[in-house]
Amino acid sequence: MAIFSVYIVNKAGGLIYQYDNYVPRAEVEKTFSFPLDLVLKIHDEKVVVSFGQRDGIRVGHAALSINGVDVNGKYTAEGKEILEYLKDPANYPVSIRFGRPRLTSNEKLMLASMFHSLFAIGSQLSPEVGSSGIEMLETDMFKLHCFQTLTGIKFIVLADPRQSGIDALLRKIYEIYSDFALKNPFYSLEMPIRCELFDQNLKSALEIAEKAGTFGPGS
Repeated sequence: MAIFSVYIVNKAGGLIYQYDNYVPRAEVEKTFSFPLDLVLKIHDEKVVVSFGQRDGIRVGHAALSINGVDVNGKYTAEGKEILEYLKDPANYPVSIRFGRPRLTSNEKLMLASMFHSLFAIGSQLSPEVGSSGIEMLETDMFKLHCFQTLTGIKFIVLADPRQSGIDALLRKIYEIYSDFALKNPFYSLEMPIRCELFDQNLKSALEIAEKAGTFGPGS
């Protein structure tokens, strides 16, 4: 069981805090000879597999490193275009690590804004007035849990579907937010949270939740 990540979204739909606690990596590294037996293409400034699944490498996986060095989007660490680099027989044999593309900061901002809109749509679709909006979304790989305060701040946790105690964790994060962000004289309301004490207490709360699943009195 695991807690994957935490998002905090302000009442306007802006992402003011995000922390990846545990990101499962289904990554595969293989050494290839020329010519490369995978078809690659550029998608969202990343080099991804478009055809030729093999040995755990799947369509949609992105190139994460070449010869043990992390790539930078569609470029190698030396600034060369990856697709051009892989066309040159002199660069073989080459070791390429593939895996699920990592979300960029801009993508996380966009997804937080999209969830804010979905939350509002959920409230409007309710047959009764005063619906709370979306509190949980479930997939086969994770559950998204959301707790919205009276002031409109949304606390979102992505966790393993089997992880227990998430409701208590969401309220604990709200408590940490109140103690270490709102009471911080240097923090501006609705703005990104940059506070070391907040980070430390959040990480501690996530560790307790993963191990125990609940929060007892005084925790």
